[in-house]
Amino acid sequence: MLEGYLCLSPWALGLVLFVLGPMIASLYLSLTRYNIARPPEFVGLQNYVQAFTEDKLFFPSLLRTFTFAFVVVPIGQTGSLLLATLLNERLKGQNVYRALYFLPSLTPAVAAAIMWQWLLNPESGIVNYLLAQIGIRGPAWLGSVEWAIPAIIIVALWQNVGGNRMLIFLAGLQGVPQELYEAAEIDGAGPVSKFWNVTLPMISPTMFFNLVLGVIGALKVFTIAFVAAKGGPAYATWFFALHIYTQAFEYFNMGYAAALSWVFFLVLLTFTLIQFRASSRWVYYAGEGK
Repeated sequence: MLEGYLCLSPWALGLVLFVLGPMIASLYLSLTRYNIARPPEFVGLQNYVQAFTEDKLFFPSLLRTFTFAFVVVPIGQTGSLLLATLLNERLKGQNVYRALYFLPSLTPAVAAAIMWQWLLNPESGIVNYLLAQIGIRGPAWLGSVEWAIPAIIIVALWQNVGGNRMLIFLAGLQGVPQELYEAAEIDGAGPVSKFWNVTLPMISPTMFFNLVLGVIGALKVFTIAFVAAKGGPAYATWFFALHIYTQAFEYFNMGYAAALSWVFFLVLLTFTLIQFRASSRWVYYAGEGK
């Protein structure tokens, strides 16, 4: 028994010091007026009231974040699943294709943002140059209010579609019993029917896992918008995580930033709970006979 507790102690210590401790501290700070220079001054729920009633960037940044996630999550999920399905086939040079699709996800987020900032440059970028070759005048991309979020979406999909999500789908696909495909073929099922009636139900737990992580990751969008667009132009890419960062590390409103962080935590928690509640209707767990 003692040995077991000793083995657990590093994890438990890390949980208390680096997770629970900071969470409790941030919850307390969210109820204070704190700017680092002065000790925290307790103000109750004033920070939360300010967020919902006075902060003109609160709701727009939250809506902008939801819009980004609403586009990126379904497209990213579908793209990763299709790539995994293709790479699950026995193709010549299969390992090479897998490596090539996975490479963008290994690119550091800051480096990817700087690279795409150059590629999407409206005057000298390669993307607009290639569009010009086919007679299309490229937009200003990150310099345009209308095209800034689509540009961020393109960068996010480029980096994430072939990454860890694709590998998780690939592992799920390889776990589907071949006997089910053989039985479906005997019943006269074609490729599309087998994919719809055999593959998708069997990998539904994998789809659910990727969906939860994908929603959380999309709602936490920050680095690309911060590095490539600084939240602009005209707050076009001012996402909620960037709003928290600005309040904390530019304006040093630590108490207010902590309150925004807890609002964001509750939003993420709500979306996750909704997904878990809805999963019972479409996720198939073989061990439970559902």
